[in-house]
Amino acid sequence: MRRRAGAALAVAGALALAGCGGADDGSARLSVGSAYMPQPVSDMAAGFLTITNDGDAADRLTSVSSDVAGQVTVHETVDGAMQEVESLDIPAHGSLVLESGGNHLMFERLKREPKQGQKVSVELRFAHSDPVTVEIPVKPATYRPTTGH
Repeated sequence: MRRRAGAALAVAGALALAGCGGADDGSARLSVGSAYMPQPVSDMAAGFLTITNDGDAADRLTSVSSDVAGQVTVHETVDGAMQEVESLDIPAHGSLVLESGGNHLMFERLKREPKQGQKVSVELRFAHSDPVTVEIPVKPATYRPTTGH
């Protein structure tokens, strides 16, 4: 009887440890917030958002797509100069902030012009995490957030 109880206790302990993944499982845990797109005034648009990683592993934003644009590219801004990049890092327990005047998304060859009040569906793809679909609200062309960026 003691043997069975000891074995059952060992199995229960092993199962409890196996279920303790959570934030300590060595993976990224991504969420997206503060997303917006100023209403475009040409055949291109910019997109801004914050990707937060609550996980223990870093990840990278590698590509973006949207049915509103022929192409969505990721841009980095360094010393006021913007350039397309293949990916942007999302640190473990940190954030990647895409903001006006900084790193951002560029929606090129718009298929339709999103209007204020509408939402634009965007799929974000990462080096390690599953894709995330975000509904980005279209704001006035002059919109500047007061918080979140």
